[in-house]
Amino acid sequence: MPLQDVYARNLEHRTHRSGWLRAAVLGVNDGLVSTASLMIGVAAAQAGTNAIVTAGFAGIAAGAMSMAAGEYVSVSSQTDIEDADRKIEADHLALDPEGELEELAEIYVERGLSKELAMQVATQMHQHDALAAHLRDELGQHHSTRARPTQAALASAAAFTLGGFIPMLGMFAPTPNGRTTTIVAITLFGLIVAGIIGAKIAGTGPLRPTVRILLGGSLAMAVTAGIGQLVHTTIL
Repeated sequence: MPLQDVYARNLEHRTHRSGWLRAAVLGVNDGLVSTASLMIGVAAAQAGTNAIVTAGFAGIAAGAMSMAAGEYVSVSSQTDIEDADRKIEADHLALDPEGELEELAEIYVERGLSKELAMQVATQMHQHDALAAHLRDELGQHHSTRARPTQAALASAAAFTLGGFIPMLGMFAPTPNGRTTTIVAITLFGLIVAGIIGAKIAGTGPLRPTVRILLGGSLAMAVTAGIGQLVHTTIL
């Protein structure tokens, strides 16, 4: 099979999307829920329009930066672990290449090859790129799933910002009393769309992820609204 055909077929799989997709789905979901919950909580405390809008914009800015920083630090930690494992494996290969060869062959035996064929495959892998073979087959490190901190941070921040602006549309409701209801309705619609898009990108059915997002978002908005109302009643 020509190399370009192999590459095209590999693009049909979703594994190479796992890093940025996870960050993007998490970001847009948090943007929707956090911003909507913050605005609803402030509105429940009987705050004015300016305060609600300010809270929304502040929530978007703070949330996007927090998500980006959190993703970068978290994924960088994964990169550090991968780099440390790579160094350990390189040291093992330098100290005991024959033992590492036997270890790789044993991995192939456990996957179904005969011992003779497994040794032939392991030998050829060692001759081609021993470190890459051990990282892939022993430790499960693949180039397509390698941690990418900057990519995850940018995807998360952009998705959070996009998700955060959706509840802000509720402020265009004609009456103050209708704004909270509009914010909730728009946010729930946004969560449904986010769930469907995320499921489609991931190649899974939309029902379960969409229901999860809806339940989590609804609970967050309800709790925040309750806290806002409680603060207004007991403190103000």
